[in-house]
Amino acid sequence: MSYRIIHLLPLLFIIACQPTFDEPVISLDQYQIEDGFELKVIASEPFLEAPVVIDFDSKGRIWTVEMRGYMRDVDGSTEDQPTGVISILEDQDKDGVMDHSKIFMDHLVMPRALALVYGGLLYVESPNLWFVEIENDKPGKKVLVDSVYAVGGNPEHQPNGLMLGIDNWIYNAKSNSRYQKKNGKWMKEVAAMKGQWGITKDDFGRLYYNDNSTQLKGDYVLPNLLIRNRYFKPKNGINKTLTTNQKVYPLIVNPVNRGYIPGVLDEDSLLARFTSACGPLVYRGGQFPQAYDQNAFVCAPEANLVKRNILSISDYYVSAKQAWDDKEFLVASDDAFRPVNLFNGPDGAMYIVDMHRGVIQHNAFLSPYLKEHIKRMQSDTILGMGRILKVQHQNQELNPIPDFDNLSAQELVKLLQHKNGWVRDRAQHYLIYKNQQEAVSELEKMLLDNSKPLSQIHAMYALKGIEKLTFENLIDAAKNSNQEVCAHVLVLLEGYAENDRVEKMNQLTKELLAKKNPTIDLYLSFTLGSWANVSRNETFRLLSDLSTKYADEPLFQEAIISGLGENEEAYLEFVKSRNISQGDYFSEQLAQTIENKKNKKVNSIFSPFTHHDDARTKGMRFYKAICSACHGIDGLGIDGLAPPLMESEYVTGSVERLGLIVLHGLYGPVHVNGELYELNGVMPGLINNKTLTDSDIADIISFVTNSFSRNPRGINPDQVGKLRMKKPLKAAGYTEEELVEME
Repeated sequence: MSYRIIHLLPLLFIIACQPTFDEPVISLDQYQIEDGFELKVIASEPFLEAPVVIDFDSKGRIWTVEMRGYMRDVDGSTEDQPTGVISILEDQDKDGVMDHSKIFMDHLVMPRALALVYGGLLYVESPNLWFVEIENDKPGKKVLVDSVYAVGGNPEHQPNGLMLGIDNWIYNAKSNSRYQKKNGKWMKEVAAMKGQWGITKDDFGRLYYNDNSTQLKGDYVLPNLLIRNRYFKPKNGINKTLTTNQKVYPLIVNPVNRGYIPGVLDEDSLLARFTSACGPLVYRGGQFPQAYDQNAFVCAPEANLVKRNILSISDYYVSAKQAWDDKEFLVASDDAFRPVNLFNGPDGAMYIVDMHRGVIQHNAFLSPYLKEHIKRMQSDTILGMGRILKVQHQNQELNPIPDFDNLSAQELVKLLQHKNGWVRDRAQHYLIYKNQQEAVSELEKMLLDNSKPLSQIHAMYALKGIEKLTFENLIDAAKNSNQEVCAHVLVLLEGYAENDRVEKMNQLTKELLAKKNPTIDLYLSFTLGSWANVSRNETFRLLSDLSTKYADEPLFQEAIISGLGENEEAYLEFVKSRNISQGDYFSEQLAQTIENKKNKKVNSIFSPFTHHDDARTKGMRFYKAICSACHGIDGLGIDGLAPPLMESEYVTGSVERLGLIVLHGLYGPVHVNGELYELNGVMPGLINNKTLTDSDIADIISFVTNSFSRNPRGINPDQVGKLRMKKPLKAAGYTEEELVEME
C-alpha cells in the first residue's frame, strides 16, 4: 500500500472575523500516513501545552490533562511545581479545529490521568485520585477516592489510565487497583498489575497495555478472573506478550537513551526497535474500513510514529502481527512529534495526543549519552507546545456526536447497537449513572436478541449497573447466544449461586458442555467453583471432568484453581477419594496454592509493603520508585522486561558485585538461576542519578538482599563510594562475562 504525504499551509495564524476564533494552522509536510487516511491537527499551542491524556464530554468537547512540569530541563527540576492544568477545548465555529480553551482546574502538580464519569471528573494528581463534580464548567464538590493511587515512583512508572471497562469497573495501567462508584460510594478492588503507560480494551472486554520495550501486551481472558484465589499466582492468561516483533521504522535519526547498545540502532543509525512504547489503542470507532476494526495501534514517541498491529483472536488466545514489515501507519520526520496516547473518539475517528517536545525521557533514567545529544541538538529548548491530531478515513463520513445529556432512556438503549464502541460504552455508562429504570424492558429484550452479540453484552452490564439483571434472563441469554455472550453470562451468574438455583444452573451447564466449545468450557472452568458452596459434589465432578479434558492446557488448569477460591483442600479431597487423576501441572499448582495458604503467603498484589522506617524501609521506597517497575514489586521479574531478583545468584552472591550492577548497570544476555534472559532493554545504572547518595544505594542493596534472598547482607556507604570508582569496559554497563570474571 502506498503512502500519501500530507500538505497543509505553513505554520501561521489565520486572523478570523472574530478574534476569539483565531486558529493556528500547522504544517504536516513532515508527516506520512497510510494511503486512504487523513491526518488533521485539531488542537495545538497556544490552546494547550504538553497534553498527555484526553476525554470527550457529551458536547463533543475535549478535556485534556496538561503535564506542563514534566522534563522542562534535563534535571527534571520543575516536577514539584504546581504548573499542571486540566483544560476544556472547544470548536466554537464548528470547522473541526479547536478555537477556544478554558482552564477547568490549575495549580496541579504533575497531573496524569482523567475520565469523565458519573456526571463529574475523575482525575489524578499524585498520589491522590479525586472525583470532582462539574458545575458550569467549574469544579464543584470534591471527593478523595484514593489517597494512595500513585505513591512514589517517577512519572514514567506511576499509575494512569482510568479506562472504563465493559464490566463497569475503571481500570488502570501500572496499577493493581480498579474502581467503581455504586450507590453514591466509591469502591476499590485489587486487580492484576497491568503495563506502564496507557490501557485499552477490545469489544469483548479484554484489556491491552504495554511497557517501554514491549509494544503490546494483554490478557487472554476477562479482567480479574485469574486472581480470585489470594494464594495463587497465575502464569498464563494475563500479562502476555502478544507479539515478539518490536521493530520500528522511523524516518529520521532521533537519539535515544541507549543508542550505543548493539542492536538498538540499525546500520543507518535509525532506531531499530521500541524503547518507549506507550498509549496503546484497540480501534473500535467504526469509521475505518472493516479490516481495521479492532486493530491495535501503539505509540512510539522516541521514533515519532504510530504503529498498526492486526490482532488475531482464536478461541481464548490472542496474538498480534505488525501490519507491515517495513513501514508504519503514521510516521514523521518532525523530531518533536511525541505521540503518547491514542483514543477512540465519539465521531469514529482516532485521536492522537502529541506531547510535542524535545525531551521525553525522565531524568532518573537519562544516560550521559542522551544528555550529550540533548545538549548538542538543543532538544530541551523545544517546549511550550502540544498537539491533538485526528485520523479518519477519506471514504467514510464521521459519526454525528450524540448529546448524551439530553437523550431519553430509550434513545440511550438504542445507542448500545451503535457501530462506534465509544458511543456504546458511553450509552451504557449513562444508563447506569442516571439510573434509567424505565429502560429495563428494552434492555431485557436486547439481552435476549442473539442477532446482535455486542449489544447483548452492553445490555447485560447496563442491567447489572442499575441492579435489574435477573438470574432467569441470564439463563435464557446463555442458551441461544454465541460464545462471547455466554462467557459474560457465566461470569455474572456467579452472583446468583444459591441453593434454589442449583438445578437450573446444572441443566444450563450440561447444555453448554454439549456445545463442545473451548471458550465456553474455559469460562465454565473459571466460574463453576463459585457454585461449590451450594452444590459441592456435582460442581467438583464437573470441574474434574474439565480438568481431565484440558489436561494439556495450563490456562484451563489455572482457571479452575482461581475459581475454587477457598475450596482447594475440599476439591483435592474429592478427587483423591474418587481416584480421579489430575494432570501434573494442575497437581503441582494446586499443591503450591494449598502450601501458600498454609503459610499465609498471598499473591503479592494482595500484600502491600508495611515495613518500619529503618534503612531497609528507605531502601524499599527507593526500590519501589526505581526498580520495581521492571523487576516487579515482589522481585519475581516482569515477562519481557527484566529477570527475577528472588534468589538470583546476583542477589545471593557477592554484595560488591551487586553494588557494581546497581551503580553501573547491566546489559546483554544474562543467566539467572540457569535460565537465559535475552531482553530488549538495558538495566540503567544509578551512578548518574545525583539525587541518590552512597547511603541511599546501600539502603537499596540492604532491602534487595533482605527481601529477595535467604542471606540478608548489607554494604556500608564507604564501600559504595569505592565501587563508584570501578568502571565497566563500556559505558552501557557490565556484561555477564565481565561479572563472571570477577568471581
